[in-house]
Amino acid sequence: MTLAKEGTSYYVPHGSRWPITGAVALFLMMGGVSTWLNGSGAAKWIALLGLVALIYMLVGWFSDVIGESEGGMYSAQVDRSFRMGMSWFIFSEVMFFAAFFGALFYARQLALPWLGGDGSGFFSNLLLWENFEASWPSNGPAGVGGEFQSMGPLGLPLINTIILLTSGVTITVAHHALKDDKRNVLALFLFLTLALGFLFVGLQAYEYIHAYHDLNLTLESGIYGSTFFMLTGFHGLHVTIGAIMLTVIWFRCLKGHFTPNHHFGFEAVAWYWHFVDVVWLGLYIFVYWL
Repeated sequence: MTLAKEGTSYYVPHGSRWPITGAVALFLMMGGVSTWLNGSGAAKWIALLGLVALIYMLVGWFSDVIGESEGGMYSAQVDRSFRMGMSWFIFSEVMFFAAFFGALFYARQLALPWLGGDGSGFFSNLLLWENFEASWPSNGPAGVGGEFQSMGPLGLPLINTIILLTSGVTITVAHHALKDDKRNVLALFLFLTLALGFLFVGLQAYEYIHAYHDLNLTLESGIYGSTFFMLTGFHGLHVTIGAIMLTVIWFRCLKGHFTPNHHFGFEAVAWYWHFVDVVWLGLYIFVYWL
């Protein structure tokens, strides 16, 4: 196996077992979780087995990629393909959240007014829910889930917003430190970024506990509860994944990986983290404020 010394050379690995390992792991996880939710207690062990297999795949595959990168097998052309791939991945994530924001818009601006009498024909409240007042937040005309209180924009949501915006600054400082070859500054500010990420996740978990126990705001609280937890929950999952990615990159930096001219692994995670920041700003405005 030769090293990629020319900009036009392209390293292609052969005989990797990781794709099929990941496919089997995801099949076990999804099958186990779906069966578990439908009443089979033993299925949780299948889901757990799938999770263990997925972690094994991620560690093994990432280790191979890191070894190939540090071994000089990736040329400039490979680097460009990585950038294109990460760009398309983030675009797919934009579309993912756009669908959920679209669902929120549809429920608030179209479905709710129709049920309140702004529509006509079969969408009129005279035929569906007479005397229903269409105001947001709402658990629907049937009052699904009972009375609840909405989550206000101040308090923990505001604190979490400040935390994420601060983490966007710290990772930018770390990026500039890497390009200037200031390793100590890089390690410090990258650690601050991942610490802020995990702090955000912890505070969001506390917010969920507060919502369930003190506000009676649950997944069963009609359209407001479902959209609230769907949007904030998926974002929290992305923050968790991003924080784990930052942790891996931090350990790599401590081992001396990346140079001012060769650090796309760092940049890819930074792109992802800035995407997470932007999505949260949209969430904070449209879910908590408006």
